[in-house]
Amino acid sequence: MSRGLNIAINTGGGDAPGLNAVIEAVVMAAHNRNWDVYGIKSGYTGLIDTDEIVRLTPDRVRRISSTGGTILGTTNKGNPFEMPVTNAAGEVEIRDVSDRVVENFKRLRFDCLVAVGGDGSLEIAYRFFQKGIPVIGVPKTIDNDMGGTVITFGFDTAVSTATEAIDRIHSTARSHERVIVVEVMGRHAGWIALNSGISGAAHVILIPEIPFDIEKVCDHIMAEELHGERYAVVVTAEGAVPAGGGQIDRGAGEVGRQDVLLGGVGQYVAEEIAKRTGKDARSLVLGHLQRGGSPTTFDRLLALRFGAAAVRLIEKGKFGSMVGLDPPKIKAVPLEQVIGSIRNVPLDSDTIATARDIGICFGD
Repeated sequence: MSRGLNIAINTGGGDAPGLNAVIEAVVMAAHNRNWDVYGIKSGYTGLIDTDEIVRLTPDRVRRISSTGGTILGTTNKGNPFEMPVTNAAGEVEIRDVSDRVVENFKRLRFDCLVAVGGDGSLEIAYRFFQKGIPVIGVPKTIDNDMGGTVITFGFDTAVSTATEAIDRIHSTARSHERVIVVEVMGRHAGWIALNSGISGAAHVILIPEIPFDIEKVCDHIMAEELHGERYAVVVTAEGAVPAGGGQIDRGAGEVGRQDVLLGGVGQYVAEEIAKRTGKDARSLVLGHLQRGGSPTTFDRLLALRFGAAAVRLIEKGKFGSMVGLDPPKIKAVPLEQVIGSIRNVPLDSDTIATARDIGICFGD
C-alpha cells in the first residue's frame, strides 16, 4: 500500500477497566507502522455526526493504560441499525441509519474499524463488516461471558473490586449477626459471583447457571448457625434465577419496555431469607462500582495485548475477525463464530467443585 493506513477505533456498550489500554496499544502500534488513528466518540455516534471524531496521537494516549473508563466515551443505546429518531411530528421512531455510517466511513478514507465492545457491540460491528467495512473486533465485558476467548479484560478488576467489598461486608455482618446479600453483575453467566464469592469466603453463591431453591439456601444458613456462624454472606449474580422461575425483572410493567431490567434479585433473596429464618437480612448492590477504577495489572496487560494484536491483524488483512486469548497466544477468531455465543460457567469445572468442597452452597 502506497499510503499509510487510517484506522478508526470506537468503544461501545458498558465501560470496563482496560478500555484505555486498548486504545493506547492500538495508537502506539499503528504509529510505529506510520499509520494514523482516529477515535470515534460514543460508540458509532461519531460516524453519524462526524464532528465526534478525534485524531489520536501518541502524545494523547501515552500512559493512559492505568486509567479507568474510556477517553472516547461509550454508549449501549446507539445501534445505527435501530436508531431512535425524532420525526417532524415530534414522535420517536426507529430508523436504520447504517448506510450513513458506511458512507461517512468511506468518505473519511478510513481503512479499518477497530470495534471494542461486548456481544452487542461486536454484533453491530459484524453487520457493518457484511456491509463492506473492514472490521477487527476486540472483546470487552466484565461479565467474562464472551465466546472465542478464555477471558476478557475488565473481569479481573471487577472480581477484585467485588472481593474487596465482600471482605469488608464480613466484619459488619458478623458484628450484627446479620445475613447480607451482595449482588454483583452477571446477566447470563456467574463468573464474577463465583470467583469473588469463593475468594471472599461467602457462605452462599447464586449464579444463573444453577437455579436456586431458596429453602435450601435458608437451610444452609441455619446449619451454619449451628456450627457457630451466626451471620452469613450471600453473593448473587444479578441474573441468578429461582428454581422454576425467571430472572427478577425490576422493569416489569414499564410501558414500552420489552427487555429484562436486571437488579433486584439481591433484595428478593434477602427478603425471603428474613421471612423464612427470622434473621435480620440486608442486601447490597455493587452495581457500576465494579466497572470503575484503575484496571488491575492483569487487565492492563491483557488489554494492551489485545490492542497490539488488533493492529497485527490489520497488517495481515484478517478483517471480520476478533482477537481472543488462547493461552499462551492471542488468536484471530471469525466474528461470525462469536456472535450470539455466551460462555457460561461449566458446571463440571474445578472451580465449582472447589466451592462445594469447602462448604459453599449454590442453593441446589
